[in-house]
Parts: sequence; C-alpha cells; structure tokens
Amino acid sequence: MAQPFAQPTAAPAIPDRLPLKAVAPWAVFVGVLMLVLLYFVGAEQGATSVFNGAGVHEWVHDARHLLGFPCH
Repeated sequence: MAQPFAQPTAAPAIPDRLPLKAVAPWAVFVGVLMLVLLYFVGAEQGATSVFNGAGVHEWVHDARHLLGFPCH
C-alpha cells in the first residue's frame, strides 16, 4: 500500500505587532466597561446612587463582599 505524502505548505505570515489604531478602540471600550462595573459593584448605594431603591445593591451584593467592599 502506498501512502500519499502531504506536501508541506508555507505557514501564513503573522504580523509582528498589532497596529495601535486597531487596538485602541477596544482598549477604551473595555476600560469604560470595567469602570462602570466597578462603580455598580463598589459605589452604587447611598449619596452616589444612580437608581432608586436597593435593586442594584441586591444584584451585586455577593460580588461586593467578594471584592472586599463594605456594604452594611
């Protein structure tokens, strides 16, 4: 039985660096998203509250304790 040999193919060219213009919008988006999440977990209650009531506080209560933020 003859086994056919696969011909080696050239590997695709991988650029050395990503252009900053391609990465910057995603970095800004992720940074803003993380700041919003940090606000809701760490400061959404009391005088700085955006939403009335304790709904947001109850949704992020366990994350608040996990990250060491005081809440009661």
